[in-house]
Amino acid sequence: MECIIIFMGVWQKTSVSLSARRGTIWFADFNRFRNVSMSRDQYLKRILTARVYDVAHQTPLQRAEKLSARLQNNVYLKREDLQPVFSFKLRGAYNKIYRLTQERKIQKVVTASAGNHAQGVALAARELGIEALIVMPKTTPPIKIEAVKSLGAKAQLFGDTYDEACEHALKQAKLEGAPFIHPYDDPDVIAGQGTIAVEILQQHQDELQAVFIPVGGGGLIAGMAAYIKAVRPEVKVVAVEPDDAACFAAAMQAGRRVKLQQVGLFADGVAVRQMGRETFRIARRLVDDFVLVDTDEICAAIKDVFEDTRSIAEPAGALAVAGMKKYLAGSSTRGQSLVAMICGANMNFDRLRHVSERAELGEQGEVLMAVAVPERPGSFRAFCRALGKRSITEFNYRYADSQQAHIFAGVKLTYGSDERKDLLERLAGKGFDVTDMSDNEMAKLHIRYMVGGHAPRLENERLLRLEFPERPGALLNFLESIGQSWNISLFHYRNHGAAYGRVLLGLQIPGDDMPKLQQSLRRLGYQYWDETQNPAYSFFLR
Repeated sequence: MECIIIFMGVWQKTSVSLSARRGTIWFADFNRFRNVSMSRDQYLKRILTARVYDVAHQTPLQRAEKLSARLQNNVYLKREDLQPVFSFKLRGAYNKIYRLTQERKIQKVVTASAGNHAQGVALAARELGIEALIVMPKTTPPIKIEAVKSLGAKAQLFGDTYDEACEHALKQAKLEGAPFIHPYDDPDVIAGQGTIAVEILQQHQDELQAVFIPVGGGGLIAGMAAYIKAVRPEVKVVAVEPDDAACFAAAMQAGRRVKLQQVGLFADGVAVRQMGRETFRIARRLVDDFVLVDTDEICAAIKDVFEDTRSIAEPAGALAVAGMKKYLAGSSTRGQSLVAMICGANMNFDRLRHVSERAELGEQGEVLMAVAVPERPGSFRAFCRALGKRSITEFNYRYADSQQAHIFAGVKLTYGSDERKDLLERLAGKGFDVTDMSDNEMAKLHIRYMVGGHAPRLENERLLRLEFPERPGALLNFLESIGQSWNISLFHYRNHGAAYGRVLLGLQIPGDDMPKLQQSLRRLGYQYWDETQNPAYSFFLR
């Protein structure tokens, strides 16, 4: 949807996805917040004197060549994923704990975290020779839990969200008389994170238009915005949030901090129900704009980061790239210098399956569709011909009745084009009954994997598993080779980016026709296996 937003007394238009909030949103003139008491000089001094480099590195500001070329702007990635704990969080954590040790003797600290702050606290505590108790939500990825333990801290799992873990951690801190290290709502933590902005402005002293920063509790954006606006006020600070965990956007809409009823957990590093009090006080004055992105867009950004750096960002780590892409989408902005934070790389390996499946959809590089075709030999071939030279990414079908076949198909699209709309209209114009499933969450999460079932009334069905070289037109070539002699009763295909495509195929073939089919397959040169006697076929498909 398109929102009209007033920032700093200036009218701005921005395309912001507010899927959970309908209608146009108006924000009051930000000039009225100028009266809020806040010492910019105090934060500037805190940031410039923050003690972070005992444990942190100055990370590179890397030009993203592929993204820059595709977006026609100069895109730079601030590589905080290269820190010792693969996240920026050790900056604020160490600065806070170090300051505490200078004030008084402490033996233990307690914190709550979804993972990255936890590792920062654990590392800081180990370096300073004190104990650390980390309370983590039960939903925290195992890779982050194991990382905390490997740094010598005690990890305690409690609740399903950060807020539940935090409430428990505060009780534990009070019980044990240990200081609580807040992940974001603390001036020393904010100052530690602000050192990233110091590095960016030192590393890029030329003209800079905008810095895109992910928002969870707000410590990162508060610290960075405080420094950027003090030193280079002309540089835009753009906040980026997941649309299912947008506590900053909700607070800006309400004019005060609000607590979300629930938050999405995909970008677990920013899955916070309420922004910090101090961080909101700073951010609402200094942030120029914000963007909300969905899960598919985050997955696409993870892929973008990988293609430019060969590194895998976690969902929250790629959030700023997703926001930057959405901010630029449809605009005429060209040749500007833009920075996106890569704030973490603590990705669970088993999440990569989900990311790879959804990245193309987030990039608008794939369309998913449900298509009805007549149940007769040659129908699939006619459908593939209608698609033209496009690559098919997915093809699912199981025989249901003798009249009509229902196909779940995916087709690769060209980035940055209107091809999705054109393709759907083209198919409809050729008489196919087509429904776009690209934005259907149930279809994307479940239905695509459930197309199938038993077909007990089918006669003479043979089940074949095939491999063929993965190239445009390979599927159509296969369908042309088998001709119209036999009815296709089952078809499953998914392009996984490998050199060979894999197909599970059901054909209604009388016994005396098998030699003819085998001859066709030999002529093609595709490797195949007869799976008709496979017990999995008997259990789930026959």
